[in-house]
Amino acid sequence: MDNITHSVIGLGVGELVHRSLPPEPQAPAQRTRRALFLFTAWFASNAPDLDLVLTRLLPRPFGYMLHHRGHTHTLLLALPQALLLLALLWLLWPGARRLLKESVPARIGLAACLLLGFCLHMGMDFLNSYGLHPFYPFDSRWLYGDMVFIVEPMFWVLLGVPVIMSLHYGIVKSVLLAGLAAALCFFTHKTYLAPASLVILLGLGAILAVLQGRAGERGRGPLLLAFALSATFIGMQGVASALGRSRIEAAVQRLDPGTRVWDVAMTAFPSNPLCWIYVSLDSKTDAKADVYTLRRGTLSLLPGSLAPAACPAGLAETGKREQQLAPGIAVSAQAAGSLAALRTLQEDNCYVDAWFRFARMPRLHADKLTDVRFNPGMLPNFTSVELAQFRNRPCPAYVPGWDRPRADMLAVPK
Repeated sequence: MDNITHSVIGLGVGELVHRSLPPEPQAPAQRTRRALFLFTAWFASNAPDLDLVLTRLLPRPFGYMLHHRGHTHTLLLALPQALLLLALLWLLWPGARRLLKESVPARIGLAACLLLGFCLHMGMDFLNSYGLHPFYPFDSRWLYGDMVFIVEPMFWVLLGVPVIMSLHYGIVKSVLLAGLAAALCFFTHKTYLAPASLVILLGLGAILAVLQGRAGERGRGPLLLAFALSATFIGMQGVASALGRSRIEAAVQRLDPGTRVWDVAMTAFPSNPLCWIYVSLDSKTDAKADVYTLRRGTLSLLPGSLAPAACPAGLAETGKREQQLAPGIAVSAQAAGSLAALRTLQEDNCYVDAWFRFARMPRLHADKLTDVRFNPGMLPNFTSVELAQFRNRPCPAYVPGWDRPRADMLAVPK
């Protein structure tokens, strides 16, 4: 997820934990505790993305592909990150150090903020189609939620508005709320956000602003409601994603009953469970068949002739030869490739093998490998590598042990 989302979730957690614990006996200690919880939860909710510093130090493109959402996004390495943050707080914040020595609620709350911050970061990153592997080294598989767009305004509103309304300065509240509303209107103007979604977001924001404004300094209701609505939204997206995936699989198999669908990657439109970008990967079930097929396009869960034109145009994918795979399922780009060629490259080329530790939707075209999840029309993107540049070079260093997402397809059939 984007770091605005991680930040508002962390600040929401810090504020909720603070309001849920008994107050400190003195007002200065209460203020220190609130600041401590807000900072700790915010930092923990963003800390795993410090791996972006490491990715810039490693060779491109493998540094980013293999190490972003890498080791710092595992539960095992969340512990040293948390201990480092605790050490810095203890050494550099004398007021927090005194508070933690004297207050049991402060120590409990700090532990809760750390735990929730790190776990929610990984949980939110799981929700989109990029994936992560939080249980490494015990389980090296990539996990993909395929539920939520990577920049999701719904969380900005549901959690950002209560956090903004919890601030003590009216002018700051007004500026931030106006900025949030302006951003939503801008995204709608650019046709990334549907007008109906804008109305819903502004309505939810207004309701939460009123409720949080009336809650007082100890009121938890609006924050609890915000987290409950966020969980409900994620659930709706999950159901819609599963329904869309099943429709795409069925449509592909109707083209040829002898087809195996290896995977369907789903990318949601912002705040819109009805519209999706998909990439499907399939091949013949015949063991002698060598061709696999990639399809990319737009899915709308709206019925009949309304789909997929009803999806916001800024993200809906169109192609020169756009076709309908089925009602509501448009294909904007399609490509075929050789399974044998991919298997041979993966076995014989250590750079390709490293690339396959990330790639979920591989395309080999003109001596170039691309994971087609990340650009319309299956165009080159940050995953693209020219095979010629790796000839006569030593194997790449610092290749982590992630499982290959397409190990199923790369396995030679018996």
